[in-house]
Amino acid sequence: MQYWMQADDEAPATPLMRCPEFEQRLLRLESDDVERRDDDRDEVLYVLDGTGRVTVGGEATNLEPGNAVFVARGTTWSVDDADGLRILSVLVEDPLPSDATHAVIGAGERGVATAGREFDLFAHPDNGCPSVTQFVGHIPTGRAPDHFHLYDEVGYILAGEGAFHVGDESAPLRPGSCFHLPARLVHSLENFGPGEMQVLGVFRPAGSPAEAYYPDGTAAAVPVESQGVS
Repeated sequence: MQYWMQADDEAPATPLMRCPEFEQRLLRLESDDVERRDDDRDEVLYVLDGTGRVTVGGEATNLEPGNAVFVARGTTWSVDDADGLRILSVLVEDPLPSDATHAVIGAGERGVATAGREFDLFAHPDNGCPSVTQFVGHIPTGRAPDHFHLYDEVGYILAGEGAFHVGDESAPLRPGSCFHLPARLVHSLENFGPGEMQVLGVFRPAGSPAEAYYPDGTAAAVPVESQGVS
């Protein structure tokens, strides 16, 4: 399937999904004091495993699994200390101007989506990241109805096993599976269970992960007070 791949994370930097909006990478970081800076693209990071200490825009911060970092284009960051530090990086092409150089997000903000699903918001416009929304979706056992989004998204499976369905094609999902959802692509994620599936997603334009539409264009209704963002 053209929208799916399985990550092989043996290399220090592993390229994953790439599309006009994003470049998704898996990074294994060591303490190296190398200054990293991209003058053209924003970057959103999510800690998968390990611990470490990084300096972003002159601010030192400790990292552990479940932490996220937004780095605006032109902002320098470096790894001061690392112990098994593995990070999912998404570079954002042609980002909107940002008033912030960076943001460190220690825990997500919980919201509710369709089909009994919930999500935790990480980098998004309210904490200085204007171009994208970064979130972790919590998917219960079962298959969601076919639907599409108006945003372009790249995703990475953190936990659980299931399947990714597009039309008559299906691909297996397990930790390390990656996918790309172009805007308006009708799709469905299925969780085989028994526990929840966790999906790390980044999409643009920024907004709510709860915004979805059924194939006939009908909006999937979610209470406004539950969406987590306006």
